[in-house]
Amino acid sequence: MLPEPIKNLVDQLAQLPSIGPRQAIRLAFHIKNRGDSAVEQLASSIAGLAKLKTCPSCFLVHESGNSAGLCHICDNPQRDPKLVAVVEKETDLISLERTQRYGGRYLILGELKKDGSLSIEQKARLASIKDAEEIILGISPTTFGDLNVAFINQELKNSAKKITRLGRGLPTGGEIEFADDETLGSALENRN
Repeated sequence: MLPEPIKNLVDQLAQLPSIGPRQAIRLAFHIKNRGDSAVEQLASSIAGLAKLKTCPSCFLVHESGNSAGLCHICDNPQRDPKLVAVVEKETDLISLERTQRYGGRYLILGELKKDGSLSIEQKARLASIKDAEEIILGISPTTFGDLNVAFINQELKNSAKKITRLGRGLPTGGEIEFADDETLGSALENRN
């Protein structure tokens, strides 16, 4: 019943977080009904994603970097290499950066599992942290975030002199990416 290009787009959109089949169909028709120019602009924007690189140090997606492929954060000599914030996703890193109160490095773990277990890749990323003065666990204070912190702490126990967590200025059940700058900045300063 659906034209093949719409069906293909629906299949792709339905794989996105928080997008179910009905929403995917609505989005596909909305995109098509915006006109050919809008469709071409969207297609060009999506194609541009293929040109992005992933930093081999913190795993942040970025446009350009030095010859080692590092992002602008990891390549910045002003950043404290002995202070590492471990976050789940890129949007968490962006939210912490927006506070302008953090001068260390990052490590993006990737999507955490509901059961608290870590993937082999996540364990390898955590193992890359060596001899840190402090590791800040910037994991959202949700029930399953707390469970993941326990597993992450276990993996990091010999990697730093001190392991802290963002202060509880963030509400339990809240998501870091949705916190305002002041609350997030306070949580960063009052970590424990």
